[in-house]
Amino acid sequence: MINGIAGVGILGLGKSLPEKVLTNFDLEKIVDTTNEWIVKRTGISRRRLLGENQPLYELGVEAANNAIIDAGLTAREIDLIIVTTETPDYLAPNMACIIQGKIGAERAAAFDLNAACSGFVYALAVAKQFVETGFYKHILIVACEGLSRIVDWKDRATCVLFGDGAGAVVVGPVDRGYGIKAMEIGADGTLGHNITIPCCYMSQDDLAKRPHEKKNVIWMDGSEVFKFAVRTMAYASEKVISESNLTLDDIKLIIPHQANIRIIEGAAKRIGVSEDKVYVNVHDYGNVSSACIPIALYETVKKGMISQGDYIVLVGFGGGLTWASALIRWSR
Repeated sequence: MINGIAGVGILGLGKSLPEKVLTNFDLEKIVDTTNEWIVKRTGISRRRLLGENQPLYELGVEAANNAIIDAGLTAREIDLIIVTTETPDYLAPNMACIIQGKIGAERAAAFDLNAACSGFVYALAVAKQFVETGFYKHILIVACEGLSRIVDWKDRATCVLFGDGAGAVVVGPVDRGYGIKAMEIGADGTLGHNITIPCCYMSQDDLAKRPHEKKNVIWMDGSEVFKFAVRTMAYASEKVISESNLTLDDIKLIIPHQANIRIIEGAAKRIGVSEDKVYVNVHDYGNVSSACIPIALYETVKKGMISQGDYIVLVGFGGGLTWASALIRWSR
C-alpha cells in the first residue's frame, strides 16, 4: 500500500462507435479483394467508419461521458485525462484538451499519449503511478482512433484491416487485493520502420512505399509485424502472469489487441491457452488501434464474462514497435 492506496483499478467503462458500417462486400466494390480473402486472412467481416467531416473527438467525448457515469462520478471529479490516439484531429490543441473542454472536466490536466496500438495499456501504466503516489485520484483514459482517415483505399493489403472507434475507462483506488497487479511495457525502435504513418516529414524511402497520390497514409510490412506480434504478445502475457505468481489456470480471460485473427490465434497457441479464454471481436470492428482493448473490455464486462475477483490479462502490440500487457484482478 502506497500513500494510503490499497489498489489501483478500473472504476468505470465506456465506448463509442460510428454509425457507418463498411462490410467486406462494400470493399469488393472499391478495391481488388473479396470477402472470402479478407475473412480467411484477417477474420474481419466489417468495420465502423467516421462519417464525412465528423471529428474524432465526438467519439472520445461520448466514450468519456459513458465511463464517468459508469464510475458514479462527475466530470469535475476527474483529475487527469490521458488520450491515446494515432489520428488526432489536431496536433494542437491535443485531443485530451479538446475532450476536457467538451465534457466540462475543468479541474483536469490533459495530455495525449501515442504508443500506437499499445497506447491504452501504456496509459494504464501511467495512470497507475499517479494514483499510487497520491498525486491524482481519478484518471480518465480515452482511446479514440480514426484510422479510416489515414488508410490508402487503393492498397488492398491495408485498407481492409482498419476501423474507427473509441473506448474509455476511469482509473482510481480500489480495495486491497484488487486492481492492476502487474504490468509490462516495452519498445524496439530498431523495428519501427515496419509500420509508418508520416506526419510533418517523410523520407524518400517512405515516399517510395506509397505509390498512390495520397502519401500521409499507413504503411506496414505485414510479415514482419506478424512475427513480432505473435512473439511479443505471448512474452508480455506470460511475464505479467508469472510476476503475479499465477498460472494460466488462474486466468479467466485474455483480452488481446484485435489486429488480425491469425495473430491472436498464433499468440494463443504460443502461450498454450485455449480459445475460450481469449476474447475476440475483430470480425465486427477490425483493427481500431489503441481503442481495441478498451472496447473489448467494455463488451466482456457488459456481457457478464468477468466477475469480481477474476484475473484478466490485457495485451497488445503496435507501431514503434511497442508492446504492453497488464494483469488485473477485477474489482467490480
